[in-house]
Amino acid sequence: MTYVLIFISAVFVNNIVLSQFLGICPFLGVSKKVETALGMAGAVAFVLTIATIFTFIVQKSVLEPLNITYLQTISFILIIAALVQMVEIILKKISPALYQALGVFLPLITTNCAVLGVAIMVIQKDFDLASSVVFAISTAIGFGLALVLFAGIREQLNMLNLPKGMQGIPSALLTAGLLAMAFMGFAGIVK
Repeated sequence: MTYVLIFISAVFVNNIVLSQFLGICPFLGVSKKVETALGMAGAVAFVLTIATIFTFIVQKSVLEPLNITYLQTISFILIIAALVQMVEIILKKISPALYQALGVFLPLITTNCAVLGVAIMVIQKDFDLASSVVFAISTAIGFGLALVLFAGIREQLNMLNLPKGMQGIPSALLTAGLLAMAFMGFAGIVK
């Protein structure tokens, strides 16, 4: 039951983008097309899950035993950067079109505060490895859900005849706020 609560909480109640406002850069930047949003969601999900596993292992087997937890942030950033480089190389070989579509946002996963935030939250919440993986996957699903929903709404908004002052970023920010308010409706489900 604990894993189900972690899942529901991470996807709906404490959505990393809409509740905690982490990962806003790719959320706003890659959300113009659903296809690109799906690719970014997949890349973030992979990096977020693998990074959480690696950072958890480094924290528990190196940083804590050697009493050098003050190096947590810098070591986590280095791990995430290495993983993003690996994903970038794989995407370039497997799907050049997706690699081109993601453009500058793929390297930005390195500095995506959602990935670093989840790695740090796992340690702060004192999860074990299994709970950490469930939390990372759930958070990635929540990120992807928010990103794809937002991209779909933005695609629909682009077909409307909006006033000039509401086109582009203003309508995107207003939509993001309304989407965040909609996700707040899940707040009573889990503590």
